[in-house]
Amino acid sequence: MGEPTEIRTAGADRVDAAHGGSVLDEGRTSRTPDGATRAAQTPTAALRNRVREQRRTPARPRLWFELLLIGFSYWVYSLIRNAVPEQEAIAQKHASWIWSFEQNLGVGVEHSVNHVLNAATWLIVGMNYYYATLHFIVTIGVLVWLYRSQPGRYAAARTVLFVTTGIALVGFYFFPLAPPRLMTGGGFVDTVAVHHTWGSMASGAAAHVSNQYAAMPSMHIGWSLWCGLTIFFLAQRAWVRALGVLYPVATLVVIISTANHFWMDAVGGALCLAVGFVAARAVYHVWAYQLPRVPGVASTDVPVTVPVQWSTPVSAGRR
Repeated sequence: MGEPTEIRTAGADRVDAAHGGSVLDEGRTSRTPDGATRAAQTPTAALRNRVREQRRTPARPRLWFELLLIGFSYWVYSLIRNAVPEQEAIAQKHASWIWSFEQNLGVGVEHSVNHVLNAATWLIVGMNYYYATLHFIVTIGVLVWLYRSQPGRYAAARTVLFVTTGIALVGFYFFPLAPPRLMTGGGFVDTVAVHHTWGSMASGAAAHVSNQYAAMPSMHIGWSLWCGLTIFFLAQRAWVRALGVLYPVATLVVIISTANHFWMDAVGGALCLAVGFVAARAVYHVWAYQLPRVPGVASTDVPVTVPVQWSTPVSAGRR
């Protein structure tokens, strides 16, 4: 009596071995780490798993690829921006509308700031060079710094910048806008033309190959805010973080003082950046600055999004 037992013969065992194992063993063989059998690991599932892993721990960026990507992207950006029809009549209409809107709200300060600072030649000339150069120098510098010291966060932060710029192109196309210095009857001073400053695409001979009515949104603000936030959240030294805060503020003063933008253009640039952060959040499932600093380094703690001395890490269970 008792429980029935399984009686197997040596011949049966040899038959099972010839067929690759018993039926009971089939479900326990050739499993991948994520629990799926190799036979069930379709190309789509494999790609999905690879993307999921890339989201958790982005791979270290390749220098040659990043250089090509940035160079190609900026070339496409310039090509599309300057290929947008200038539509001067519509751009002037939009400028008048924005200027009237700001004045009705009592915040139309651009005209006063432009004229007051234009009286200080040394200051306004410096602002002209700031507008023409730092826009590129600082952005490239922050990208290089991220690549070298924050490789795990580089791809996500770069995605924020690229999405922001792509949305700006949509704004240039659908909302052509004359900058204050070109607005008919605005009375603004074109500080580059008056002081003969070199290097600007906004005035002089370069103006004939650059779209003068691509002012909304302001990418000087969108890019400077990206630089400032990246420096503020990821830099360790307090004085460097302070510079990160001051940089977009100084840029806002410059674009208004030189009559290259209304402050409403700055609002548009900030909104584009916000969409860029949300898009990167959707791709990586965390905010760009919460990813591990170094690719492939696992951590049980939520990445600190402010300098370490400001707070202590929070455990993953409390996320």
